[in-house]
Amino acid sequence: MAALLRSSRLLKFSPSGLLQITCTKRNGPTLGRLYSGALSGRRTGVCARQIGPVTENASRYQASLKDEASIAVRSKQAQQFDWALTRLDSSVRRTGRITKTLLQRIFHDICRAGYPSGNQALLLLRSCGSLLPEVPLEERTELAHRVWEKLKELGAQYDVSHYNALLKVYLQNEFKFSPTDFLAKMEAANIQPNRVTYQRLIAAYCQNGDIEGASTILGFMKNKDLPITEAVFSSLVTGHARAGDIESAKNILSVMHGAGIEPGPDTYVSLLNAYAEKGDLENMKKTLEAAESADCSLMDRDIMLVIFTLAKSKHQQHIPEMVERLRHERGYVPDAMNLCLSLITQGQEDTAFHILKTFPTLQSDNSSDSANLGNFFLRHCINMDTSLEKIICFCKELQESNMHTSPLSFTLSCALEAKKTGTAHLMKLFKEEKLPVRPHFFWPLLTQHVKDKNIAGVVEVMKGMQALDVSPDVETLSNYILPVFPITRHLQVCVCVHAAVRGICHCQPSYIHSNSSPKAASVSRKETQSHTLQRLQKNSINAQMARVTDTVANEMYSQDNGSLCMCICVCVCAEATAYFLYNLIDSMSEGQVRAQEDKLRKFFSQLQSKNIMISVNLYRGIRNLLDSCHVPELVKGIEGKVLALENKLAELKAENKPLGLVLKQAIQALSAEENLQRALELKQQHEEEMTAGGYAILINLCCRQNNVEEALNLKRELSRKDSSVALDASKYLALVKVLSVNGRMEEAVDILKEMKEKDVPMNDTHMTTLFHALNAVAAGGDIPSIRRLQDTVFTLGLVKPTANLCSPVVTAYLVSKDVSGALEAALECQKRYNHLPRIHDIIVALVEKGETELLQKAMDFVSQERGEMTMLYDLFFAFLQTGRYREARKIIETPGLRAKPGRVQWYAEKCILNNQVEALEQMVDMTAKLFECDRDEMYNYLLRLCKETNNWQKAEAMWTKMQEENVIPRERTLRLLADILKSNGQEVPFEVPEVRSLVKFATTPTATESVSDYQVRLLALCKKGKAKAYSLVCLFLVYYCSTPQITKELFVSPSAETRVPGFKLTDIASSLLIITQSKKGQVKEALERLKSMLQLDHVPSHLAITRLVQALGSHGNVEGIQDVESLIKSLGTSPNLSSMVFVNNTALAHIKNDDVSSAVELLEGIYTSPDSTNPSMSFVFRKVLEAGNDHAMDKLSAMAERLANHFACYRPASDLFLQLLDMDKVEDAKFMLARCNALAEQKEVLLSFVTQKAQTPGQVRNSIIHMLLVSFVDFLPPTPHFHLAVLDKDLPAAKALHEQMQKEGIVVDELSLKRLAVLYREAGETVPFPEPPHSSLQLEINLKQNL
Repeated sequence: MAALLRSSRLLKFSPSGLLQITCTKRNGPTLGRLYSGALSGRRTGVCARQIGPVTENASRYQASLKDEASIAVRSKQAQQFDWALTRLDSSVRRTGRITKTLLQRIFHDICRAGYPSGNQALLLLRSCGSLLPEVPLEERTELAHRVWEKLKELGAQYDVSHYNALLKVYLQNEFKFSPTDFLAKMEAANIQPNRVTYQRLIAAYCQNGDIEGASTILGFMKNKDLPITEAVFSSLVTGHARAGDIESAKNILSVMHGAGIEPGPDTYVSLLNAYAEKGDLENMKKTLEAAESADCSLMDRDIMLVIFTLAKSKHQQHIPEMVERLRHERGYVPDAMNLCLSLITQGQEDTAFHILKTFPTLQSDNSSDSANLGNFFLRHCINMDTSLEKIICFCKELQESNMHTSPLSFTLSCALEAKKTGTAHLMKLFKEEKLPVRPHFFWPLLTQHVKDKNIAGVVEVMKGMQALDVSPDVETLSNYILPVFPITRHLQVCVCVHAAVRGICHCQPSYIHSNSSPKAASVSRKETQSHTLQRLQKNSINAQMARVTDTVANEMYSQDNGSLCMCICVCVCAEATAYFLYNLIDSMSEGQVRAQEDKLRKFFSQLQSKNIMISVNLYRGIRNLLDSCHVPELVKGIEGKVLALENKLAELKAENKPLGLVLKQAIQALSAEENLQRALELKQQHEEEMTAGGYAILINLCCRQNNVEEALNLKRELSRKDSSVALDASKYLALVKVLSVNGRMEEAVDILKEMKEKDVPMNDTHMTTLFHALNAVAAGGDIPSIRRLQDTVFTLGLVKPTANLCSPVVTAYLVSKDVSGALEAALECQKRYNHLPRIHDIIVALVEKGETELLQKAMDFVSQERGEMTMLYDLFFAFLQTGRYREARKIIETPGLRAKPGRVQWYAEKCILNNQVEALEQMVDMTAKLFECDRDEMYNYLLRLCKETNNWQKAEAMWTKMQEENVIPRERTLRLLADILKSNGQEVPFEVPEVRSLVKFATTPTATESVSDYQVRLLALCKKGKAKAYSLVCLFLVYYCSTPQITKELFVSPSAETRVPGFKLTDIASSLLIITQSKKGQVKEALERLKSMLQLDHVPSHLAITRLVQALGSHGNVEGIQDVESLIKSLGTSPNLSSMVFVNNTALAHIKNDDVSSAVELLEGIYTSPDSTNPSMSFVFRKVLEAGNDHAMDKLSAMAERLANHFACYRPASDLFLQLLDMDKVEDAKFMLARCNALAEQKEVLLSFVTQKAQTPGQVRNSIIHMLLVSFVDFLPPTPHFHLAVLDKDLPAAKALHEQMQKEGIVVDELSLKRLAVLYREAGETVPFPEPPHSSLQLEINLKQNL
C-alpha cells in the first residue's frame, strides 16, 4: 500500500522528519502544582497532539545490561513501576494533563529497569501529546521520538495500537511527517494497519489541506470494506477548509446525512474551527445554531477548542463572543486551566488571562489561601519566559480584583525556583512596594554557581544584592558565597567574624554554623510485608496448621492436587470440606469421577472417621452430582448413614440408653433425603426422646414441602412440651413464609409476635431469608397481605427497614400491573423509612407505558429527595433499558453531569447478568465524553459480556474502538481480550501482559477478609487447578513464618526442596523465611538463604534485608553486614533501602564487639562528609539506650555534641534529644538541652515530633509534650497543643488554647474548629464561633490531600 501511495502523487512535505529525530536532552523548569487546591477533572484539555518515532540504534551498554538481567528482577521492577504508572493514569483522568517532570521520571525508571511492557510503552507514548499543555509542540514531539526509540531499543513489543498512538501524537503536536514512509515502516515491522490507522492518516493529510492524499486513503478504506465513521468526515471538513474550499467543507454535513451518519459534536467543532481560522464570526454563529437545532450539545471543552483556534489564528476580537457561550459546567476549571496553559505555551498570554478571569473564586472565608487564583498561570508565564512587564501587569490586576492576595510574592518565588536571571527587576519592584527583600531570596541563584565553583557568577549575584541594598547574612556567606572561594576554613571563620562585627549579619549567633541547605524530607513507605505478618499473627488458623504438617508432607510428593487439598480441608478447615468436595466433583467429568471413584470413597470415609457433618444443601448438591455421573455405589455409600443410625437407635433402645442425640442425627439425615414420612414415623416411635432440635428439623422439613398443617402441629406440640423454647430465626421465618403463601396470615403474624416476645436474634442471613419470604407473598400479587406483614415486621422492630425489605410491597403492585400504586408505595417508603425501593423498575414501567405525568412526578420526587444527578441517572438507565437511546444520549450529555462509578457499575452488571449487549454497548458509547468516566472500566464491562456470549467479533471491534478513543487499557482488560480471542482461535494483536504469581495474591487474607473467606478462596483456586503443590508449600511456609510459635517452617521447606523434584520457594516465601530466621537469631542460615535467593535470581523484600542486617548488627557480625550490602548492590536494582540501614547496624555491631571508637568514627565520617544529607541515627541511640550501655552512650553523646558545636550539624543531637524524651528520660534531655542550646532552634524536627505525638489521643497531659511546648514556646506554635486538647476531648484546655491563639492572631484550621464545636455540643454548651460547614471542611481536607 505504501508503494501505491508513493506512485499516486508526490508528497508535499519531507519524509525525513518521521522517526528520525535525534535524541536531545532538555531540562525544563519544574512544573509545580497548579491552581492551589487542584480541582478534579479528566479531559485532555485543549488542542490536538500526541505520540513519537522509530529509530533502531541499540546501545551496547544497554544490551549487555539486558542480557545480564534476570526474569525475577524484571518482575520485581515491573511491580515497582505500577504505582507510578497508576499515578500518571490517575492524573490524566482527574485533570486532563500530566507534568513533564513526572513523565520523565517514570520514563527514566523504566529505562533503568530495562524491561518495558507494551502497555507501559502505550501509556508513555500517549502522554507525549496534548496531555502536556505546558510543553511546546516541538519539544513534545522530540520527547515522543525519544520514548519510541529508547523503548524499542530496550525490547518493547510494538503493535498496531502503538503506531496508532504515535499517529495521534503527531496530529496533536501538528508534526509534519510522511504518511507514505509511516506505512512503509509499519510494513517493514510486519504490522498491518487497521481502521484507526487509516482514519488518522486521513487526518494527517487533511491537517495540511491535502485532499488528494486523503482521498487515496479513503479509497483504500472503501476497497477493504472498512466503515467510514464520523471521525473521517470531521477530518475532511478540516481538509477542505485548509485547502481553501470552505463550501465543500460545509457540504460534508449533507454528505454525512446522505450516508446515514448523523453529524456529532466533533463534526460541528471541525466546521467551527474552519470558520475560526478565517475569522468568520457570522458563519460560526450559524453553525452553533445548526448544532443546537440538531440536538447536538456542544460542551465547554468544545467551545474551548474554538477559542484556541481563534487565538492561534490572530482573531482575538471574536474570543469574547465565544467566552460568553461557556456554561461553566462541572469540570470547567481543569479544562479551562489546560486551555490557559496551552495558550501561554503558544505565546497567547493575554487571551489566557482573559480566560483566567472567568474562573469561579473559591468560597472560603476562614482560609488565608482562599484568594490565590492564578498560581498556575503565573508559574507557567515565568517558565515560558513571558516578559516581566506583562507578568507585573497581570499581578497588579489579580491583586486589584481580589483574585490573589500576593501575586508578586508568588511570582518572585516561581522565578527564583526556576533560577530565572531577570528576577532583579521583580525584587526591585518588591522593594518599591515596601516589601522586604531577604538574603535567602538569592540562595536559588547562588546554588548552581557554588556547585560549579563559578566565582564570577557568585560575584554577579552579590552585586545584585548590593544594588538592592541587601546585606548577606552569615548563613548566606558560609553556605552560598565563601565555599566557592579557595580559602582555608580558618579564613572563612575570620571573614564570618569580621562580617558579624561590621553588622552585616542580623541573625542570632546560634545560626552561624547551621546547615540550612533546603532539602525535601522523604518518608519511606510502610512495608506491605509487616502488615501481612501482623494480620496473619492474629489468625487462629495458625494453631491448627501443626496438625496437618506431617500429612501434607506425605501427600505432597504424590503431586496430586486433589488429595493434597482434601487433606488440607479435613485437617485445617473442616467447615470448608463440603464446599471443596462439591466444587471438586462439579469440576470433574463423568469419566473422571468414575476413574477417581476409589479416592472419592476414601474422602467420604475420612469425613465419617473425623465425624464431619455436611450441610443439607451441600449434601443434596453432592448427591445430585453423583446421580448425574451414574455412580450409584457412591450415592448408596452416602445414604447408608440413615440405616446405620436407625440400627444404632435400636441398639440404644435395647440397652435402655439415651437416644436424643442419635435420634436427632437420624431425623437430620432423613431431612437431607426429604423423607418426611419416615422422619415423622421415627418421631412417633420415640416421641418421649424428642428434643427441641429434632422438632426444629421436622418443622423446617414440613415448611420446605409446603405441609402447613403438620408444621403447625409440630410447633404446637413443641410449645406444649416446653413453652419457653425458642426456635432458630430461620425456622420461624420458614413458618412465616409457608403460612403467608397459603393464606394463613393470622398465624404468620402470631409467629412474628412470638419472635419478638422471645427476643429471637436476627442476623444478615436471616434478613435475606425474610426478604425471600416477603417476596414469595408479593409474587402472588397479594398487596394487603404483604403490607400487613411488612408493617408488622417493622413495627415490632424485628429488623431495621432496608431497601430490600421495602421492595416486596412495590413488587406486589408491579406484579398486579398497577404502576401508579407501585410509585405511591415507593414514595411512601421513602417518606417513612428513607428508602426508595425498585425505583428503576417503576421508571422503566412508566416509560414503557408512556405515563408522562407520573414519570414527571417520580422525577421531581427523586430530584428533591436524592438530588438532580441521581434523578438524571435513573432516567438515563430507564431510557437505556427501554431502547430509547436518543433520549438517553440527551440525558447523559446534560451539562455538569459527571461519572458516578457505583451507579454505572450497577447497570453494567445488570446488563451482563441479563445478556443485554445492545444496551451496554450504547452506554459505553454514550459515556465517551462523560466527565471523569473511567473508559477502561467501561470497555472491560463490555468485554466481560463478550466473553459470556463468546462474541469474539464484537470484542475485536471494541479493541479497535479503544484505539480510536485513545484509551489505554489496563493489564486485566488486555488479558481478558486476549483470552476471548485465543479461545476462538484468533490471533492476539498485542503483547499479552504476564500474569503475576498466584502465591503473591493468595498467600494472605486481605484486610477485610475473614479466615473462613480466605479458606474458601484458596479452595476455589485449588478447584480450578491453579494451585500447584509447590504453591501450597509456600502457603504453609507463610503461615508458619507468621505465627509466634514457629516450629515447622524449617521442616516444610527443606523437605519439599529435597523430596519434590524441581521445587523452589517463591521470593515471598523465601523473604518470610529470612525474616523468621533473623528473628530467631539464626543469622548464618538467614544469610545462606539470602545468597541462595540471589543465585536463583529472586529479589528479597525490603523487610527481609532490613531484618537480616539488624540481626547481624545485634550479633556483632560486621563482615556479614558488609556481605549483605555488596550482595544487594550487585542486584542491579535498588530495593529502596536507606544507606543508613547498613551504617547504623554496622555501628551497632562495632558497639556489640566493644569497639565503640570504630562506631563513632564511622558515624562521624557520615555527618562530616561534604555530600552528607544529615540522615537519622535515632535507631542507634534507641538500641544503645535500651541495652543500658552507658560507656557507648557517653561516647555517642559526646560525638553528637561535638558535631553540633564544631560542625553546625544538629541532626545527631536532635535524634538523641528526642529519643531521651520518647523513653521518658526527661532530666537527661533537659541536661542535654542546657549543654546544646541550639537544639531549641531546630523547629522542623521538634514540630514534627510534637505533631506526630498529637495524632495519638491521650497526650494533652503528657509531661514530655507539655515540657516541649512550654520550653520551646518561642519556636513552636500552640497549634499542636490545641490539636492534642481537641483529640483528648479536654474542653477546658481546648478553650484556653483557642483563646490564646485568637489573641496571638493565629488562624485555626477548620478541621480543628469542627472538632472543637463537637466538644462544645457534647458538653451541652453553645458554640461561641461560626461552625465551618461540612462542604467547606471537606474542601479543606481535599486540598490538604492534594498538596
